[in-house]
Amino acid sequence: MKFKRILLKLSGESLQGEQGYGIDVNRLNDYARQIKEIADMGVEIGIVIGGGNIFRGLSGAGKGFDRVKGDQMGMCATVINSLGLSSALEAIGQKTKVLTAIRMEPIGEFYNKWKAIEAMKQGMVVIMSAGTGNPYFTTDTGSSLRGIEIEADVMLKGTRVDGVYTADPEKDPTATKFHDITYQDVIAKGLKVMDVTATAMCMQNNLPIYVFNMDIVGNLKKVMEGEEIGTLVHN
Repeated sequence: MKFKRILLKLSGESLQGEQGYGIDVNRLNDYARQIKEIADMGVEIGIVIGGGNIFRGLSGAGKGFDRVKGDQMGMCATVINSLGLSSALEAIGQKTKVLTAIRMEPIGEFYNKWKAIEAMKQGMVVIMSAGTGNPYFTTDTGSSLRGIEIEADVMLKGTRVDGVYTADPEKDPTATKFHDITYQDVIAKGLKVMDVTATAMCMQNNLPIYVFNMDIVGNLKKVMEGEEIGTLVHN
């Protein structure tokens, strides 16, 4: 097995599946089965989910929302997604713990590093929601922070594309894929792996990022078994 403890970052957009908004139950269940599959292999799993399928603070700010309130709405959106994933995992027999960066008992327990690690060691999938709890930080930065805090071996960034490309492959047919790339190159080339704050945090704390397509069922297990299906971002 390639990694013992991982931070899995899932995009909110991916959860909407074919619907174009909200949570597609089929996609949610696909994710849950893939996550349980690697939990059964003994992997310790922390998860951070975005909220873009429900509300995105930055685009809200562009439409006249107060940026801080918009970001707080986005944080609440990640909690909704986290509860959905927790519910789907529990339904197939995988124990979970939802932690929130803002106090929200009884919806979830207030996050701290030691609580998260303890739960992972007990075999629970720990879902860390509400971003960093602060405005102006994305869930990418939230996942970098949590990945570093829980001492994960790697951040697995599950997206709709199968790695990092020279340009957006959904828009540019000539885009080519990197097998691996340094954080410096990602920042210098302005590649949209994660936002700059998140990338810089991973770089400074030496947390490698592995970008892969989570929407193809079975891919998460392939990554854990060391199959090279995505792009590794490293120092």
